[in-house]
Amino acid sequence: MARLLEVKDLKTSFFTDVGEVKAVNGISFNLDRGKVLGIVGESGSGKSVTAYSIMQILTGTGKIVSGSIKYDGKELVGAGEKVMKDIRGNNISIIFQDPMTSLNPTYTIGHQLTEAIILHTDRNKKQAWDRAVEMLRLVNVNEPEKRMKQYPYEFSGGMRQRVMIAMALACEPDILIADEPTTALDVTIQAQILELMKSLQEELGMAIIMITHDLGVIAQMCDEVIVMYAGSICEQGTADEIFYNPKHEYTKGLLRSIPSQANAGKKLEPIAGTPIDLLNMPKGCAFAPRCDVAMKICLKENASRMQINDDHQAACWVNVREAISNE
Repeated sequence: MARLLEVKDLKTSFFTDVGEVKAVNGISFNLDRGKVLGIVGESGSGKSVTAYSIMQILTGTGKIVSGSIKYDGKELVGAGEKVMKDIRGNNISIIFQDPMTSLNPTYTIGHQLTEAIILHTDRNKKQAWDRAVEMLRLVNVNEPEKRMKQYPYEFSGGMRQRVMIAMALACEPDILIADEPTTALDVTIQAQILELMKSLQEELGMAIIMITHDLGVIAQMCDEVIVMYAGSICEQGTADEIFYNPKHEYTKGLLRSIPSQANAGKKLEPIAGTPIDLLNMPKGCAFAPRCDVAMKICLKENASRMQINDDHQAACWVNVREAISNE
């Protein structure tokens, strides 16, 4: 049986006046039905560009340079806009970070929801309206019939995000991509939205790609985690492996910089330095200039991804050194 989503050696670049920005630089991963995959990393690590590449909604200067994206065994790279229009919404949906930029302020919520449903299904206007009301009720929007006639500005941030989830799920996609879905919300509303997404995922059996810089969100939601830095995957494994047995210095730095039981009572340690300039990538490991334990080889050559165990891979020379010293 084909995996639901297979991404292999994906490379996506933005071609600017000052040069090529390799935003995603050869990443590979799989997603199975009913699973939640987390992609975590700092701003500029390539998380969102990965999502936009899958959906093929890159801006004018962005282009998939090479690699493969297969949905249910069908190749999407090079498939064309007609194919992708059918895929988007019907099979793969996306929720963006700020719902206010995704909702048109000049149309009612009902108009926008029914328009999306009519576009992607064979429902008529009355059936689309009923489906939209049903979806608002599903995502716990109070008085959905009344809310359908209101405009986005009449909703709170949390309620707008619920509307976006309703819109994304209206056509029952197999995959939901959530790109920083709770960043613009306060902590209480964040928890509600995540709980809602988790319950809907279990109820509908869809797969989710959760893109975030918040490790707390990853811990709460995900079965498997990808840690990205400078457009590449530096570590990949189950959530338990990543949180309790991190094997890349960048992942360790991320974990040290958030409150947890492991560092309770200690001063949090931010990762030193600034994210790498993608126009001036170093010869070796992209994280080496910020790494406390970098070796000479880290500055000269990238480490290959090393199999830590069946559920865990990491690309870090420190693991190679430890493996050699233990022989």
